[in-house]
Amino acid sequence: MIKNITLGQYFPGNSVIHRLDARMKLVLVIAVIVLIFMARTVIGNAVVLAFLTAIIIMSRISIKFVLRGIKPLWFIILLTFVLNVFFHQGGNELFSWWILRVSEEGLISAVRLAARLIFLITATTMLTLTTSPISLTDGLESLMKPLKAVRFPVHELAMMMTIAMRFIPTLIEETDKIMKAQTARGAEFDSGNVIKRATGMVPLLVPLFVSAFRRADELAFAMESRCYHGGEGRTRMKVMHLAGRDWAAAAVVAALIVFMAFGF
Repeated sequence: MIKNITLGQYFPGNSVIHRLDARMKLVLVIAVIVLIFMARTVIGNAVVLAFLTAIIIMSRISIKFVLRGIKPLWFIILLTFVLNVFFHQGGNELFSWWILRVSEEGLISAVRLAARLIFLITATTMLTLTTSPISLTDGLESLMKPLKAVRFPVHELAMMMTIAMRFIPTLIEETDKIMKAQTARGAEFDSGNVIKRATGMVPLLVPLFVSAFRRADELAFAMESRCYHGGEGRTRMKVMHLAGRDWAAAAVVAALIVFMAFGF
């Protein structure tokens, strides 16, 4: 379950999606999120599904690998689906028992919401899979550059966000190691009731927090020893620039948003 989390991981490659400018990818992800929420019909959701599938294929990343990131969130998706099915108000009733009631509109709403959650997870996962942490930092800093006029710590914020995402895979790996070590000593994480499981997580969480604080301290010491003082006076090895493929990608997403604006 732990290893199935793909958010924050970077999958190196040289596809057209990997070569898109980080700034454009950040803007397009926001636009795709808007696109997902605009889709209200079967045709609209089918278009979003086809678009995301095309992105995955063009990135040359296995669809199975991308979908693996959804696996740990199936419980949340299923819970949201069930709540919408049984507690949706109004509509043509299909089934009822006690306080539970299933309507045609509730079923459609539940399917739409579940699909929307899957699309959102896939879109954000593709951003981190195809964009290196350094490019994400540079892209975020460049997009937030106008905020420097009001003395907003743009570079520091971009650095913190990127470091947080960068350490997600590291903490996942550390959690897996601790779980295996504790299991070898007789600890049980998947048996018993909810209270017993919560209590059993203590031997896992304590060393994980200790490890996280230790890594943070080591990172801070490494940055200070290299005379890191934020973004002031810093230059970039790779200068970002928008190419034709970036504008083509923007045109495609803009066309899809216009298409959704007509009620799809």
